[in-house]
Amino acid sequence: MQKIISAIVNDIGRVLLGKEHQVKLALACLLSRGHLLIEDLPGMGKTTLAHALARVLGLSYNRVQFTSDMLPADILGVSIFERDSGSFRFHEGPVFSQLLLADEINRSSPKTQSALLEAMEERQVSIDGETRPLPEPFFVIATQNPLHQSGTFALPESQLDRFLMRISLGYPTREAERALFQGVDPRRELRQLQPRIDAAALQRLQALVGKVKASDSVLDYLERLIAFTRQSPDCAVGLSPRGALALLRAARAWALIEGRGHLLPEDIQAVLPSVAGHRLHSEGGDGTQLVERLMHQVDVIAA
Repeated sequence: MQKIISAIVNDIGRVLLGKEHQVKLALACLLSRGHLLIEDLPGMGKTTLAHALARVLGLSYNRVQFTSDMLPADILGVSIFERDSGSFRFHEGPVFSQLLLADEINRSSPKTQSALLEAMEERQVSIDGETRPLPEPFFVIATQNPLHQSGTFALPESQLDRFLMRISLGYPTREAERALFQGVDPRRELRQLQPRIDAAALQRLQALVGKVKASDSVLDYLERLIAFTRQSPDCAVGLSPRGALALLRAARAWALIEGRGHLLPEDIQAVLPSVAGHRLHSEGGDGTQLVERLMHQVDVIAA
């Protein structure tokens, strides 16, 4: 399995140059059965990363460009009356795919954003009094532009909490940008990507995540981190039980990607900013600084 994981990371690395850490985080998120939020400026490769993951993992893929006039039915689907049959027929929306890219999700209204809540949490859609299951596996990768840009709507806390991770790609390294200048074409590389696994193999990898062992000492460290967020006066809201479980799942997936069957404190620290950063808040802003303080003030080994 380690060879397959390494091949997946390397293949995506040919498309998204110099972003191995972010690629591993995205893969850890999907192996944890979570949803991914990518926040960055336009043109940083957010859409490219989502498309590359779908290709390499062998998943059916739909992309939806969110706009201010989009309605929930544009995502979920709609029942249309057919004159020939004299009845309504449901036409599935783009959410009925294994990987849905919700591009620029914060350019749509809160009503449209909330249409994804049931799909992300329950892996199903309820329309016209009928519940329709979504394909397995099912992932949402959403991208959003910084809130200071015009025409954006902030995601509510309930929506943010559905995303297991929030990551940012950032500017390319000097070496990666030089390669782009010299003719490396990420779009051509993307078209050449071939599936390394299929959906069934991906589900087997996801099952292995749950088998990564966590010792009592590592779980003690995890509990101290969570307790700090709930007790510190700097944190307006601490990590919820869902957030705590998300942190543990993501850390186990990171350990699996690194080729280990047991959890280390370093695995928790590797995913902590991405899992907790959008869940913690202070009066001065988001949780980025809180996460840094969390890692520096909570000892790995109890005093």
